[in-house]
Amino acid sequence: MARLATSNTEEALDLVQDAMFKLAEKYGDRSETEWPPLFTKILQSKIKDWYRKTSVRSRYRVDLSVSEEHEDPIQTAKDTQSLTPDKQVQTDDSMSKLQEALEELPLRQQQAFLLRAWEGLDVKQTAAAMSCAEGSVKTHYSRAVHTLRDQLGEHWP
Repeated sequence: MARLATSNTEEALDLVQDAMFKLAEKYGDRSETEWPPLFTKILQSKIKDWYRKTSVRSRYRVDLSVSEEHEDPIQTAKDTQSLTPDKQVQTDDSMSKLQEALEELPLRQQQAFLLRAWEGLDVKQTAAAMSCAEGSVKTHYSRAVHTLRDQLGEHWP
């Protein structure tokens, strides 16, 4: 989630590390079953703070650096199954389209989709992590799924 939100591996790792420290510091005495939604909530808070800081910094700084090609973790992930070259190209194309579609989703829809579909949290845990009502989670998730289906129809089964 942090990688998708920041589009920068180093920034994402820093955010995750900060969230882990905060979880251990503030909630280490809680039961292990409470940790996943607490961690997700802390991480979402860190991501929102990162967005705020980035927007303020971008107002006062001109970026003169040459854009660097960042390694795409989805594209470089190792495949444990042996695929034919044409299947590999199709899979790579589908994963690329999925990442692009996820990055285009509004932040709240992106969060709801990633928490529900990839992290496996239920509606109640997702609502706690996102600090919103369960109905909002359902709405954001539904909209994200419909948008992804519309955009990925030909690339994703």
